[in-house]
Amino acid sequence: MLEVKSGFVEYLSQFGETEKRSMFGGTGFFVSGAMFALVKEDRIYLRGGAELTDKLIAKACKKFVHVKKSSTAIVNYYDITELYEQEDGGLDAMVKKSVENSVAEKEYRDSKLNKRLRDLPNLRLTIERMLKKAGVENVDIFFSMSPEELFRKVQESHGYDVDIKLLWMFAGAQTGVHWTLLSEETKQQLLRAV
Repeated sequence: MLEVKSGFVEYLSQFGETEKRSMFGGTGFFVSGAMFALVKEDRIYLRGGAELTDKLIAKACKKFVHVKKSSTAIVNYYDITELYEQEDGGLDAMVKKSVENSVAEKEYRDSKLNKRLRDLPNLRLTIERMLKKAGVENVDIFFSMSPEELFRKVQESHGYDVDIKLLWMFAGAQTGVHWTLLSEETKQQLLRAV
């Protein structure tokens, strides 16, 4: 495996600066924080996506199956070991496309466009429902209001005995941190504003 990995790492260097991390019991390869390749037990896997998946299937690449303790997970990675070892002429283009797809998908996932309210830090389905009932339908509206305004809207629709932690959860969600990490000073400022 060491030979395959070191040769593969060198091969990948032409597609940009890669990072390595433990993933699925093997080594995942990332560009800009997006995983696009995996090496596990002497096998090399490439992330599919859109038309790239069709090309990988056409070249008889088998899907990676991750076996967990009590179940198996089939993920969108395909075994390209033979293509790599045989120096397949189309492999460079497929790896390049995989990197592009992976980075674009990660950027979309990380953007506000893809987020549901429950995907924000501190929020969950029940809080998302509370917000929607209070008229806060989406992430854009959520970020256009202050945490205090959000809290007041929820109070108006759900009663004034709503837990004060919600106020801090909203503030944390807007700053991207867990509400328990807000300073005591910030919490007190929020309380005074309500």
